[in-house]
Amino acid sequence: TMLRKCQPRGGPPPERQINLSNVRAGALARRAAQSQPDVKDTPDEPWAFQAREFLRKKMIGKEVCFTVEVKTLQGREYGMVYLGKVNTSGENIAESLVAEGLAVVRREGIRGTNQAKAAKRGQWSEGGGAHTIRDLKYSIENPRHFVDSLHQKPVNAIIEHVRDGSVVRALLLPDYYLVTVMLSGVKCPTFKREADGSETPEPFAAEAKFFTESRLLQRDVQIILESCPNQIILGTILHPNGNITELLLKEGFARCVDWSMAVYTQGAEKLRAAERSAKERKVRMWKDYVAPTANLDQKDRQFVAKVMQVVNADAIVVKLNSGEYKTIHLSSIRPPRIEGEVRVNVMVDYIRAATAGAETGPVPAFPERTCATVTIGGINIAEALISKGLATVIRYRQDDDQRSSHYDELLAAEARAIKNGKGLHSKKEVPIHRVADISGETQKAKQFLPFLQRAGRSEAVVEYVFSGSRLKLYMPKETCLITFLLAGIECPRGSRNIPGGIAEPFSEEAMLFTKELVLQREVEVEVESMDKAGNFIGWLHIEGVNLSVALVENSLSKVHFTAERSAYCKTLQSAEETARQRKDKIWANYVEKPPAELAQVSEEKERVANYRAVYVTEITDGLHFYAQDVETGENLENLMETMRAELASHPPVEGAFSAHRGDHCIAKFADGEWYRARVEKVESPAKVHVFYIDYGNREIVSSVRLATLPPSFSTRTLPSQATEYAFAFIQVPQDEDARADAVDCVVRDIQNTQCLLNVEYPGATCPLVTLQFSDSKDDVGLGLVKEGLVMVETRKEKHLQKMVTEYLNGQESAKSARLNIWRYGDFRADDAEEFGYSR
Repeated sequence: TMLRKCQPRGGPPPERQINLSNVRAGALARRAAQSQPDVKDTPDEPWAFQAREFLRKKMIGKEVCFTVEVKTLQGREYGMVYLGKVNTSGENIAESLVAEGLAVVRREGIRGTNQAKAAKRGQWSEGGGAHTIRDLKYSIENPRHFVDSLHQKPVNAIIEHVRDGSVVRALLLPDYYLVTVMLSGVKCPTFKREADGSETPEPFAAEAKFFTESRLLQRDVQIILESCPNQIILGTILHPNGNITELLLKEGFARCVDWSMAVYTQGAEKLRAAERSAKERKVRMWKDYVAPTANLDQKDRQFVAKVMQVVNADAIVVKLNSGEYKTIHLSSIRPPRIEGEVRVNVMVDYIRAATAGAETGPVPAFPERTCATVTIGGINIAEALISKGLATVIRYRQDDDQRSSHYDELLAAEARAIKNGKGLHSKKEVPIHRVADISGETQKAKQFLPFLQRAGRSEAVVEYVFSGSRLKLYMPKETCLITFLLAGIECPRGSRNIPGGIAEPFSEEAMLFTKELVLQREVEVEVESMDKAGNFIGWLHIEGVNLSVALVENSLSKVHFTAERSAYCKTLQSAEETARQRKDKIWANYVEKPPAELAQVSEEKERVANYRAVYVTEITDGLHFYAQDVETGENLENLMETMRAELASHPPVEGAFSAHRGDHCIAKFADGEWYRARVEKVESPAKVHVFYIDYGNREIVSSVRLATLPPSFSTRTLPSQATEYAFAFIQVPQDEDARADAVDCVVRDIQNTQCLLNVEYPGATCPLVTLQFSDSKDDVGLGLVKEGLVMVETRKEKHLQKMVTEYLNGQESAKSARLNIWRYGDFRADDAEEFGYSR
């Protein structure tokens, strides 16, 4: 018996069953109906399966022609079938079956019987054919164990039945297991069974079934059994012509399903790509599909932005290149609800429309949300959160397409986190993190003030920016929140701080400047005092930048008279003078007040050359250097000698010191001696970054090489002896090779030597000085200029013009001789930034 399909025209073709007339082959095994438990399964008749296999291999997928000889009253048709589609001159299938001894003739007219008998083929062979009867297994006692025992290795199989496009009945070889297999990762439209027993196909269900049947039914395939959740065997069917799972998706006959996607072994991204292709072409199931980001321009779908604020674990505020601020939510994750410049790549996955309260009933309204995949350095932030157990993946309805473009990776990361018991999935008790908020608590602030004053520079994290000069800080060492006011400046006040609610000009710009520079970043603060409301007043530093000075330099604040008693007074006044001359922002309408009386303007003061002897101990890659005063050198030697003697008699316990950023300690250097140091960063107990406060060099050491600094040798006994300086009147090349040449020259000339130093003017981070060799009195910086290793930075102060002129003359001679950075001429004239230089 054969089932014949005609050529498809506009849908699945009709079927027609043809029975070979005048021959009889053995009957195949049949399973007893489950409703009749007393009836046993019927096994194969001898040579029945071999006869079926002979016809299957000869005819499946080929075109045939047939003649109908008899049609019964029940509608069953008997006839002859021939290979080929034109006439009956092709191979007669019935005769071929008889010639192989796989069928017997009912009446004369069919040739081949004598030939089969003579050759003892098939049913005419000796032994009766008992060995041809299969041991069919219709059920598996433990399906999960059976699937696991195969270790996801391909198994040879024959597809016996196609229930729908994604569910088949397969005969596993060579053990003859008859199993139902559902394709992993996809689902096709199905046939719904009605109450009367009839089946109603979903849209494209019949087409999907025919698509799978025409390619797999009774074909030799390989199946990878991948998982068995809830007694459902999931697998991937591999045909020599391709993977049916991917083909179904590509042609729009199936959709991806998340619950089985995780077990798919051939690459989930291939399935998503195939589904995406069908969606873009709008074929079949996707004919009415509209992409979540269809209305967005390409520049709005994917862009690079600067992170300004982390709102919570799944939302960030970024600054676009246009200066606009935008809130971005990480796609498809749900975090626990708790509360350096970083640039990230943003790819918008979908925009969840705003919902009005009337539409959602008792559910509160939500604003529009831009949900995106955010990456930095190739790392998906959402995936990293989930893998550490700090968030979970949102589950969607199957028809909800608004999800992350990397949804499968998120599911896989969550599965790993659950398996390893990370974060939210840990069975351990969640540690309690207590933070004391002393903002506005005057009594508590008074108690904390002495500790913060004695600590010097303390580590903090900026939690919130109220205005340009008012911030909320988290102090990790003290585990408290404080309100912090910047000292020494007077910033424009916002509307909330002024009666009537009208903000002063540039208050908003000052607040945005402070936010962009310090919000949610690690900073260092020096607390000097507090006001009546319990707010602490002091100085805030981030990466060597004093925030008060930065606000003044950018014309967003004025110097307050209280700055006069500060160590930063001259730096603030210099920055204010420079900003005032630019007449920018708050100084835009500034008019210098004329003197009350006419007086003769005093001439500009002369440059004061007060050179003192210093010992240069360290040169940095940025051409800064650290030096010790020769006058206090004997004090340092005495302190080090005494300290080492005490440590020799009472050696510190190895590993007893717990390093924290900002702590003063002693560190064992490579020479085996102990030196005073300050902890700058703690990566791990094996990697602690320390700064040797008396010599200016830095090193990464293990915590076992650190110990507590005895109080008798602290910075109160003898201040840090290494002071940072930079060369005055010179500009360091931005090109790395040129800068390295200059640094090498300075290291060769002055490191570990005694020189003469004179402070010329203050800088943003350290004093700028001129340095002379102690013997020849030659200017070190001028020598670098004359050798063409650095450029000259001009100054406007009249009392420095003589020095500036001398440096410029040296630069001209280096340019004329085409030395080092000038070997290709004056590159500055072309603004050749691609070479690493700028004015």
